Amino acid sequence: MDEFHGIDSEMVLYYAARAEEYDDWYLRRGRYSHGPAADADWRADLESAAAWLAARPFRGRIVELAAGTGWWSPGLARLGQPTLYDAAPEPLEKARARLAAAGLTAEFGIRDAWSEPDRSVDGVFTGFWISHIDRGRLDEFFRLAARWLVPGGLFAFIDSRPDPESGALDHRPPAADVQVRRLDDGTTYRVRKVFYEPAELESALGHADFDEIEISTTDRFFVLGSARRR
Repeated sequence: MDEFHGIDSEMVLYYAARAEEYDDWYLRRGRYSHGPAADADWRADLESAAAWLAARPFRGRIVELAAGTGWWSPGLARLGQPTLYDAAPEPLEKARARLAAAGLTAEFGIRDAWSEPDRSVDGVFTGFWISHIDRGRLDEFFRLAARWLVPGGLFAFIDSRPDPESGALDHRPPAADVQVRRLDDGTTYRVRKVFYEPAELESALGHADFDEIEISTTDRFFVLGSARRR
């Protein structure tokens, strides 16, 4: 197994093992708390990102790739009919429970984000997946996202900006786009973590059959992007 596929496989194992504690990151619990000021900034950015997503003109059939534990999925379920895909079943079980608790419905499936589309849909969303894409494959993934969509379909994503108070206290910044992550039980995994600049994302989307491209950022932590398939 080469290094590229080795890290991809390791990321799947990591997110499967992390499913039980993943929401600690969103909720700033335990190792993810950086003190009152930084945590307040985080919550404000999270609210801004949620409001941005709620304002996207999603409708109809929506595919969420690399859905994980489904933090953003209730918002999508209020806008259309989502299908949530992830490469690991453990986080999808958390997503299923989250939607059920909110009285919302979706379909679920085990599927790698790189799998070729099996149908055309009205919308595609990814949360914190773009930063796991190798720099040499960003255009390739955006072209794949376009293939999911009907003409005029909407693609949107939320992802990470580089900030030392974003991750866990004991996580070091990525080196050569690879970061070592530790779980609460002490086990460690490698993940690819690439902080794309808004201009890079806009350029790659333009090369991949998208227009009406809009890229913005929250105050500190997130980059937000949307575009329509030509």
